[in-house]
Amino acid sequence: MNNFFEALQIQRFDDHRYYHHSRINQSLHFISAISFLVAYVMLFIDPVWSALIAWLVSMTTRQSGHFFFEPLGYDEVNQATQEHKEEIKVGYNLNRKIVLLSIWAMLPMALYTQPGLFGLVETWNTWTDLIRQIGASWLILGVAGLVFRTVHLFFIKDIQTGLVWMCKILTDPFHDIYLYHKAPLYLLRGEMIDASPKMIK
Repeated sequence: MNNFFEALQIQRFDDHRYYHHSRINQSLHFISAISFLVAYVMLFIDPVWSALIAWLVSMTTRQSGHFFFEPLGYDEVNQATQEHKEEIKVGYNLNRKIVLLSIWAMLPMALYTQPGLFGLVETWNTWTDLIRQIGASWLILGVAGLVFRTVHLFFIKDIQTGLVWMCKILTDPFHDIYLYHKAPLYLLRGEMIDASPKMIK
């Protein structure tokens, strides 16, 4: 178990130091983390609404921080190129995220233009039906994306790496609140970049 938690700490730190320099990105992760916790609670009340919150609020704030605000050039702090960081990324790097987000965006269009998806689901009759089908499809996508990458890591790395990554993803909202709750304050002070990310246990 010690090895597991040590590997979890390393994955968390690598993710933090390589992909969270921007204080705007950190602030968006803080917002994302809070909404993810709301989605976690909603998962036990209404899984469809949980998925809608997770994808429409949590994921959009989180990923917009990475795509629009995080520096993509040479990383002076870690002495690493963007290409190197993308190559060693354990989870979903930017290219993999583009694929995942493209599927996410296409699912509502598919459900709208082809009600019933050729008999795979019930034909929606009201906007509420459609929204709930979209939420259900996003819930399936979220679970599938998590399981797929975890199992993929079993083969390209090892089982522990996959399980550690899955644990990291599921607990990221709690950890991100701990890491980035002061980021909005730094932004108000005019600090745009976290220039020296440190290991946070």
